[in-house]
Amino acid sequence: MSENTVSKEFEGSAKIGKIMKNLATVTLKPEDLSSPVAFQMALSRIYESIMKVFESGGPKPTYVAEVRFTDDLGNNVVIAIDLGESPPPFSKDQVKARVIVQVYEED
Repeated sequence: MSENTVSKEFEGSAKIGKIMKNLATVTLKPEDLSSPVAFQMALSRIYESIMKVFESGGPKPTYVAEVRFTDDLGNNVVIAIDLGESPPPFSKDQVKARVIVQVYEED
């Protein structure tokens, strides 16, 4: 990494949960609700995605952290962190999160 690096640290919160990772490809976008035809096309796309998941061995559970923090301009930022297939070592499903962002030039 270059010497020209700027780092910023953000504090936020994280919600821990379990999802079916293969089903992450199943998405519904705002434009899918713009008309009855768009909704029908979205349902068909979702159905095809679900069928592919089951053809490839079924859904695989994984734990994720939904991390929320506020950036320097006051925008709410939400990211997901894959924590793996085993339960994370937390006693609660609401925990603190620290996000470190580094901005740098590639050599």
